[in-house]
Amino acid sequence: MKIALYVIWALFVMGAAFSCTKAVRTTKRQEQLIATWSKTQAAVTGSRQGWSNGAGNATRSIRYWPRYQFHDSRGLLYIGESDVSYHGKPVPGSPLEVAYNPEDPNQSLQVAARSNKVLGCLLPAFALLSLAAFWFIGIFPVR
Repeated sequence: MKIALYVIWALFVMGAAFSCTKAVRTTKRQEQLIATWSKTQAAVTGSRQGWSNGAGNATRSIRYWPRYQFHDSRGLLYIGESDVSYHGKPVPGSPLEVAYNPEDPNQSLQVAARSNKVLGCLLPAFALLSLAAFWFIGIFPVR
């Protein structure tokens, strides 16, 4: 019985470590791209409406992903959609700072202050939950 619990615990720890590592790598990759790409002001043209996932027993809410257009250094017009969601509907025509790939301006990302607080809170929470589960398995009565 304890072996099965230890296997489940190990799978949880590996899954949590994999997802945290993937999130850190994705965030660092996007930050490196934004640092090297050209930056410009874009204008919001509209938004895509969707729902938050309601994770952590939170109430689902409507989220908006701005769509924008910008001109590259040659003056050509490009459009894009932000990967940063907003609670309120963005106002068309409002400015938005974007970074775009000079070699392929169809690749663009919104320049937004990424918060590492969530990841900084998740890592200790996963560690404490893993240690508590390991301790609980150790004191679990065996029949």
